Order: sequence, then C-alpha cells, then structure tokens
Amino acid sequence: MLPAVFADDDLAQRFVGGLDDVLAPVLNVLDCLDTYFDPALTPVDFALWLGTWVGAETDGGEPEPRLRAAVAAAVALHRIRGTRRGLAEAVRLAFGVVPEITESGGADWNARPLGPFPGDPRPRLHVTIRLPDPTPGDFHRLDSLVAAARPAHMPYAVEVTATERTPEK
Repeated sequence: MLPAVFADDDLAQRFVGGLDDVLAPVLNVLDCLDTYFDPALTPVDFALWLGTWVGAETDGGEPEPRLRAAVAAAVALHRIRGTRRGLAEAVRLAFGVVPEITESGGADWNARPLGPFPGDPRPRLHVTIRLPDPTPGDFHRLDSLVAAARPAHMPYAVEVTATERTPEK
C-alpha cells in the first residue's frame, strides 16, 4: 500500500515490515476484543483479571474450568448475595461441592396478629463442606468466602470435613 516511488525501495520495505511486526499483535487483539470479555474464550491470565473486575470470588489457585465458571456467574451472584441460595452457589463455584447450610431464619404467614415468630431468636449460620482431601487452606478459604457472602448481621461457623470413603470391592 506504499506509493509507487517507495514500492521498489528496499529500506522502505524493511521499515514498513518492521511496523507490521510491531502492530500485528495490537491489531489482532482489537479484532478479537469481544472474545476477551467472554469468560469461556478469554486467555486464563485475562480471565483472572476479568474476575477482579466483576468481583468473582476466586483466589487464583482454582482449576481453569472452575475459574471460568466463577467469572461467568459473578454478576448473577451479586443479585442473590446475602441469601442462602447465593451463599450455596458461591461455595459451589469455589470448591466444586454443594455445601450443607443450616441457619436460624424462617418466614411464615399467620392470619392472627402477634403470632409466633418463625426460626430461632438467636441468629446463626453454619456451613459445612465435604472434600475428598481437605487442607487447612480450604478451611481459611471457606471462612473468608462465607464472611464475604453471608448477611452482614449473621454470626457464622464453618466446617471442612473429609468425604466418607467407601471400600472398593
């Protein structure tokens, strides 16, 4: 695309070729920019950064499929944050297992005013997960995750136990 006077010039051709080598990666990124914002298609390092951008509960040590799932679900999780469903989904995305959650809350309807209140009078939340090979880091990860995703007023306790192993026959 050079003017005819520079088309045969060796120096001009090498200079423009050098610019092509420098600008080609930038143009490639701009051509594929939409894929960088899709957690299923973006490179892993960009998925980590994208996770911080949308507030995904990740620590950078999870397997790639779980990282991509957490980033993809982060925005939807913010809508249900502070609920039992939101807490269960956040733990499932972080650890790959469904947690056991017990809480003191409840909801009820009564036609008579001043009826009994549902649930326990003292608020409490207990989250248990069962992992094949739990580590002390799993306990701290679960503790920080529950502290961030629980209702603000709710005292909580967490527990990480090993799954029961069935003998192989």
